[in-house]
Amino acid sequence: MNGKKGSCHHHVEINIPPLTSMPKAPTKSKSGALSSSSTASSSSCQAWTRRLWEFVREDSNRVTFAFKVGLAVLLVSLLILVRAPYDIFGTNIIWSILTVAIMFEYTVGATFNRGFNRALGSLLAGVLAIGVGQLALYSGRVAEPIIIGITIFLVGAITSFMKQWPSLVPYEYGFRVILFTYCLIIVSGYRMGNPIRTAMDRLYSIAIGGFVAVLVNVLVFPIWAGEQLHKELVASFNAVAEALEECVKKYLEDERLAHPEFTKTVMDEFSNEPAYTKCRSTVNSSAKLESLANSAKWEPPHGRFRHFFYPWSEYVKVGAVLRYCAYEVMALHGVLHSEIQAPYNVRITFKSEIEDAVTKATEVIRDLGKEISNMKRIGDTIRSSLLKGVHNSAERLQRAVVAKALPPTNGDENDDKMSSQLIIGNFEQRKAALSVATFTSLLIEFMARLDHLVEAVDGLADLAKFNCEEVL
Repeated sequence: MNGKKGSCHHHVEINIPPLTSMPKAPTKSKSGALSSSSTASSSSCQAWTRRLWEFVREDSNRVTFAFKVGLAVLLVSLLILVRAPYDIFGTNIIWSILTVAIMFEYTVGATFNRGFNRALGSLLAGVLAIGVGQLALYSGRVAEPIIIGITIFLVGAITSFMKQWPSLVPYEYGFRVILFTYCLIIVSGYRMGNPIRTAMDRLYSIAIGGFVAVLVNVLVFPIWAGEQLHKELVASFNAVAEALEECVKKYLEDERLAHPEFTKTVMDEFSNEPAYTKCRSTVNSSAKLESLANSAKWEPPHGRFRHFFYPWSEYVKVGAVLRYCAYEVMALHGVLHSEIQAPYNVRITFKSEIEDAVTKATEVIRDLGKEISNMKRIGDTIRSSLLKGVHNSAERLQRAVVAKALPPTNGDENDDKMSSQLIIGNFEQRKAALSVATFTSLLIEFMARLDHLVEAVDGLADLAKFNCEEVL
């Protein structure tokens, strides 16, 4: 700064870099940003569409079910949207919409089950609400709300306790219907002053909704729980056979078993083994089969299942025996990916015996699945021949393991002067022998369980009255 003479001068230097030397912030053109954003959104949209398509292709009945629910709700809603029926039913028709939304299930049998629980629960709740409402009405204005409050507490406590009883668990939905229907009817009747009229209007509306739900589910592309159970069981047979073949094929042909990066793979991440994934779903199918069997019991005769009291519970028993076979396949898969593995030259020694055993075992499994699928029994002669082949293959494999897998023990092994190299060599040899013995013993156990599977399928065929057909 410039001041007067004699004054104190303070020099302040401010360095401002030239504009050209300042670093420029990276900029991106608006068109480039929009382009990358649109590309990302397009790829995510394509991925979502692909997942949606896979979901629909996995089971096309999902689209059918969604269409049927929408149709049923629309039909009931017309009673409100159209003036003439609305003048008759009034706002109580909302109960019909609620009934359709709650009662409509994926299969016909499940809908019948829900409908039975809904009808019985609503009827009991309506009768109870009418009786309690009349009693409370005659008790006076002071005692009326007290009686209603006490009964609401008792109904809520009793129904919540009873639905936990083991034999009453299938009717759990019915107890819930009793609770909320009774509460709504008794409270609204108390305010309106006419519990009988209120209860009858609610019951009429519930009956209309239940009738529409059953009608649409049965007449419009019906999805039968019995058919679903039948297909699920047949698919489980094929999944077990394919998983066994895949597992043995990798054990005999895949030399990567000795690689640590292969053996340390997480057990749930075998994307290159689709058959194993299907077999794992078979192991976890117990709840699904039981649910389908319980729903199928409510269905009338249909399709190929034309007689009453069809033995759906036998499907669950067959599925349980098949799961025990699937457990052995899962154990074989665990040996396949274990840390201790036999060398490839040791595994290949038993190739002919293992392949023969697997061929015979999968042939029996597929024939049993085909028998259930076609609902035609294989002749006893053919069945005995197949089982005899399985037993012979198992004995042959067992003799081969005893003869080749375990090395003979010599007296020199106990000698104090035995070299450490010989000890290590024998130890590695015995580890390989134990690995082979474990795999083959699990395979032999799998073949032994086929006898129980055949017995279970024969029991189903007898009760379901399968036709006999001699296979030539």
